[in-house]
Amino acid sequence: MSDEIPNETGVYAQSRDAYARHAVEDLHQANAQAQLLGALAVKHGSAIAEKTRTAWSGLADEWAGIAAGFAAPFAANSLLPYWKDAAQRWVLTLDTLCRRGDACAAREAEGFTPVLAFDYEIIVDGRLLERPANYALVRIIPPEGAPPPRNDRRPWVIIDPRAGQGSGIGGFKSESEVGEALNDGHPVYFVIFFRDPEPHQTLADVCAAEAAFLKAVRERHPKSSKPLVTGNCQGGWAAMILAATHPDLMGPVVIAGTPLSYWAGKIGQNPFRYLAGMEGGAVPALLTADLGAGKFDGATLIHNFEQLNPGKTVWRKNYDIFSKVDWDSERYLDFERWWSGFYFMNAAEIRWIVETLFVGNKLVRGEAVLDDGTPVDLTRIDSPIVVFASHGDNITPPQQALFWIADLYESVQEVRARGHVIVYTLHDSIGHLGIFVSAKVASKQHKEITSVVQTIESLAPGLYEMLIHEGDGVPTVSFETRTIDDILAIGGDRKEEAAFAAVARLSDWAVKTYELTVQPLLRALVTPEVAETLREAHPMRAQYKLFSSANPLLGGIYPLAEATREARDPAEEDNPFLRLERLTATAIEESFNLARDMRDACMEIAFLGLYATPWMMRLGATYQARPQEHNIRKLPQVRDAIQNAEAGGYKEAIVRMLILLARARGSVRRDRLERTNRLLHSRAPFDTMTPERRARLINEQNMIVEFAADGAVSSLPVLLRDDVDRVRAVNLVFDIVGPAEEMDDRTIAMFKQLQSTLYTMARGWKERAPGRSNGAAPGMRIGA
Repeated sequence: MSDEIPNETGVYAQSRDAYARHAVEDLHQANAQAQLLGALAVKHGSAIAEKTRTAWSGLADEWAGIAAGFAAPFAANSLLPYWKDAAQRWVLTLDTLCRRGDACAAREAEGFTPVLAFDYEIIVDGRLLERPANYALVRIIPPEGAPPPRNDRRPWVIIDPRAGQGSGIGGFKSESEVGEALNDGHPVYFVIFFRDPEPHQTLADVCAAEAAFLKAVRERHPKSSKPLVTGNCQGGWAAMILAATHPDLMGPVVIAGTPLSYWAGKIGQNPFRYLAGMEGGAVPALLTADLGAGKFDGATLIHNFEQLNPGKTVWRKNYDIFSKVDWDSERYLDFERWWSGFYFMNAAEIRWIVETLFVGNKLVRGEAVLDDGTPVDLTRIDSPIVVFASHGDNITPPQQALFWIADLYESVQEVRARGHVIVYTLHDSIGHLGIFVSAKVASKQHKEITSVVQTIESLAPGLYEMLIHEGDGVPTVSFETRTIDDILAIGGDRKEEAAFAAVARLSDWAVKTYELTVQPLLRALVTPEVAETLREAHPMRAQYKLFSSANPLLGGIYPLAEATREARDPAEEDNPFLRLERLTATAIEESFNLARDMRDACMEIAFLGLYATPWMMRLGATYQARPQEHNIRKLPQVRDAIQNAEAGGYKEAIVRMLILLARARGSVRRDRLERTNRLLHSRAPFDTMTPERRARLINEQNMIVEFAADGAVSSLPVLLRDDVDRVRAVNLVFDIVGPAEEMDDRTIAMFKQLQSTLYTMARGWKERAPGRSNGAAPGMRIGA
């Protein structure tokens, strides 16, 4: 008995210590939360005050410049021309809105066909597959004047976002992803989708259909490399899931404006990510689907998007029609062809998206499973990945587009050990839609991405940032090596992600409660007819019907608008009333912006006030997962590569030397990459290799350089035993990385070490004068 007492006392002491430790931790968290909320309140208050002061002082200055124009009698002479101009613009604006509404009704009647600016033919109709899905694969027919598809160009498949609107935004203009791919000689295919999902359709069915599309593309191009797949926005995560579940079908993957790490962001800058926590997790999506009798209305997603920046989408966009109706209405109507088409998802589809991605963030935590039981592990993607994001994107900020890399990989060494190539490029300012529809972006970023994918599979495994250097003539492209820390340095305190994990936990409980209480009642009450009535009453749809020929008040607008155009008499640009109108419009927009900023600030403070409490953070910490630490050197592929450091011959030595030189430089220039790519495809013994064998060779040599650096150089004489092979190899490598004038000091030092190790000097080698500056562009990276 006496022996048990100390044991019980010890247990009580341990419990007491644990309670005390937790209390101290909670106290620190509560203090950190209080400091965070206080700092946020000051930061938001100061920022809003400064923005408001700047905006309204600018408006005041502009008013001071306008006021003089209202002096009599000039103002009286200006009033009548302004009223006439404004009345005519009102008529033409109503005409434009009516044409928009009628066009929307006509497109809805014909089933909302894709808004592609190119002719196409359906290759595979997903509705006719064994597992039907409302998707189809179409082949883009090159327009007149475009170059014919080339046999040496891999097929290019583009997947558009199914996020409320219809398909076609990736080929909405001739200057687009589709246009750039066609101009470069690629056979181009587009994955379109229809308005209504198939009965009982799930995202597993969609993934199976997209896999069938890729198989069809490969069958049509048996001699080409695996198809390159581009995914826009939500089409990007669909492409990543496809690459993870069907890695044998995919070539390089390009994802543009694609969110993958949904909890990531920067405090004070990315309020959209707080929405789920403030609205009840996944419950609103399930409620919307149940009110639609099992169909989720895409108009809801578009409405949320418009509320993100109401000053622009609610006010400025509509005022611009009125202000620029003489010359901008056709552009507006062209864009509305896509914006006004609302598509549907099945309840199972939107539930998987919200619970697995938006709220649960399971894709980057390795917990995503498709409806048919297929696990989705992004680390299984063998194909090179190119990520295009923008600092100006308020839908998919760079953190959400890139932090998945830090979620999946412990270090860049793990990226290399797994043989993965990840390239990202960042735009400074373009917005979310601009990534897909901007002609300027298409002519620069998409054009360069198009040119780079020809050779990207020759990059050694690793993490790179693609930089586009503007200069005289053709822009130069380089690939700078990056680390996981470089990704995280983009910004964003990841500590608060535990609060999002708490939202995910609470969402699970809220969904179960909803399923037991409200959902059975709604499913009994909401018939298809009731759902259709609710859909027609949605404000996004109602506005198009209000301004259309269906409204008897607008029955005579077309002939009136025609007569107005013939009698058009615009006011002079210096008319004070016209200037006052524009000033007022800007003031209204600034008022919307002020309300938006205050809403966003309140939402962020409320979210962190609710979910950054000690209890919530502890709840979230049990749900939040970080990459497990492990010894990368013990991975089987790494062990095998190190053991085979002295195995091989001529081809292994060349690839290894190129990688060593690239590592010394720390970057890759596109022209060097293209030279290496030509070597790996046209020179013996590389020209007879399959793409898979070539990629494996590069990966193996890259791991030897990464994990056996000293042995990587010292074992070269073993690979090149023959003096003739040594001379051939050194000369060939120098042809790619030289001349010496374009090599920096580190590259020269490495090349001298290689020559010394092999007792061979390259043909034409001339050492640069000591201390001479090398202003050449970045050197090569393997070309590898």
